[in-house]
Amino acid sequence: MRASQPALLAAARVIAETRDEMVTQWLDRLGDRVAAAPTIPRPTVEREFRLIIDVLAEMVGPLRREVRAVWQEACRHYGHTASARGLAAGEVVEELLQLRDLLTRQLAPIVAAMRARQGMAILLRLNRVLDHGVAVAVVGYTDALVAALLGQNGLPPSASEHDAAEIDRQLDALEASLAAISRH
Repeated sequence: MRASQPALLAAARVIAETRDEMVTQWLDRLGDRVAAAPTIPRPTVEREFRLIIDVLAEMVGPLRREVRAVWQEACRHYGHTASARGLAAGEVVEELLQLRDLLTRQLAPIVAAMRARQGMAILLRLNRVLDHGVAVAVVGYTDALVAALLGQNGLPPSASEHDAAEIDRQLDALEASLAAISRH
């Protein structure tokens, strides 16, 4: 089942137009989990969430093949940052499942207006993309934990060892990669 180009564009447009609203709702759903992580400031988490939604909008749209590498890297980075925030692996998955729910609710009006086959194709594509993102985020999370444990002779890193400036530099690079693809 394939989604038509107009259906893909409509879904991508809705995701892009409602990004800030979805970030706010996503953060609200996570509640104290975001505030409880003093190692990564809330604005950095918000920025990462905006990036994930921006890349996701492109992954559902016509540039999905070009953006795939950015999506994988953004999800890996998200997992790495989740580790620095002190989340458990299940919480990484749960946070992305919250995003899935928000996206489904945001897209419901346009999906309902489409022919059933087109709407189903959009939702299936979105779910495939998110499933892959969850898997990559968990790998990034696990890689960060293993690297931290090996670097500390098996002891967990202290909160002060997470470099927020490095996370911001990595987000800058991901945002620049996405912008370079989106401009074309």
